[in-house]
Amino acid sequence: MHVVLASTYDLGHQPLGLSSPAAWLRDAGATVRCLDLSLDRLDEDAIKQATLVAFHVPMHTATRLASEIIPKVRAMNPTAHIAAYGLYASVNEDHLRSIGVSTVIGGEYEAVLVGVYEALAAGGDVVRNGATVHLDKLQFRLPDRGGLPDVSAYGKLRAVDGREIVAGYTEASRGCKHRCRHCPVVPVYNGAFRVVQRDVVLDDIAQQVAAGARHISFGDPDFLNGPRHAMAVVTALHERFPDLTYDATIKVEHLLRHRDLLADLKQTGCLFVTTAVEALDDVSLEILDKGHTRADLVEAVALAREAGLTLSPTFVPFAPWTTLEGYAALLEDIAALRLVGNVAPIQLAIRLLVPRGSLLVDHPAMKDALGAFDPAGLSYQWRHPDPRVDALQQGVQRTVEESEAAGEPREAAFARVWSLAQRAVGHDRPLPAFPAVAAIPHMSEPWYCCAEPTDLQRNAI
Repeated sequence: MHVVLASTYDLGHQPLGLSSPAAWLRDAGATVRCLDLSLDRLDEDAIKQATLVAFHVPMHTATRLASEIIPKVRAMNPTAHIAAYGLYASVNEDHLRSIGVSTVIGGEYEAVLVGVYEALAAGGDVVRNGATVHLDKLQFRLPDRGGLPDVSAYGKLRAVDGREIVAGYTEASRGCKHRCRHCPVVPVYNGAFRVVQRDVVLDDIAQQVAAGARHISFGDPDFLNGPRHAMAVVTALHERFPDLTYDATIKVEHLLRHRDLLADLKQTGCLFVTTAVEALDDVSLEILDKGHTRADLVEAVALAREAGLTLSPTFVPFAPWTTLEGYAALLEDIAALRLVGNVAPIQLAIRLLVPRGSLLVDHPAMKDALGAFDPAGLSYQWRHPDPRVDALQQGVQRTVEESEAAGEPREAAFARVWSLAQRAVGHDRPLPAFPAVAAIPHMSEPWYCCAEPTDLQRNAI
């Protein structure tokens, strides 16, 4: 029986969300075709042969793009069983079913996909029960990356010396122990955390190294949710591939709690750490329930520098409680902390996304701004009480896009955004001088998920 696994957008890396279930399904006897639609064109012949077509929807952007493709797939093959799996599947169940999806799987999806395949292969119906979120502890298998575009076709590590280095991607864990109010992991995992067995992680990295990868991104929601597991993985990794570098995502809270591990991260090859700062004022941090304060972030920056680790902060600077003065203060703090080069310019333009299931929906801070749920946009609409803030966000978005198109360095983009913010608050403060710093290692694909897919992300549709 033929199965098509499809991905629409995966932040510029070879989709683990295809290669992992591909291994399970091939072991079960399926003939599997993986389509990464960020690089591949939709293969009509493969769709017409398939009994099962399953879309991986790990983020909002990917789900929006899949929503545009699924009706085309249904038209190509009216009898195919269509499934959607991943972080954004269960929270968007009603919408996905309305456009032709029969099976919706949130959480741990591999074994469930095999069950769907086996039911279809036996000629029976796939039983729909009430559960769409599955959190069973799985014994993972080595992802089968065969049939995907070569790892060199994906986003690269931009090294400090200007080289672009082939980068791979894997995950040492899934879910998260924390319940930040804006986080899309929470409605699915609700504090649950699942470990991917160490040998599976290491063997997956080894096959990517054999394919040419010289850097690995760990995509865990938080790499230090299980610190003993994470450190065992990177220690063994460094012993096996001493020249391989990596990056990981770690909460500010964990950078402080596990400060004794920062030097070990550096020693085992960690180049940079993505950390979801989100805001630099304590009011916003409390609303988001981030688990850290502004003072904590200041301390974490100092600790990371002491350990020789580069921090790559992410932000959600535009929310219903944002003020013009608050946004200008955020930029001042970024400059004062000498983080201008560390922040991808798109992070200065991010507008809060409120998907179904978000813990922010009932928060008092959203009361005067939150509108109805938009089924097409897969999120709750909101409008800032001060129209000038929405106007500033749109201006920053345009400025960042123009700067990126022009190939400007991060510092130039920041200076342009600084000027916009100063005009918005009616000031004309010059950007403070900050000491020159070495180039920052970073990925060529920015780490973010937008409310509206860009034309670039729609290139295969």
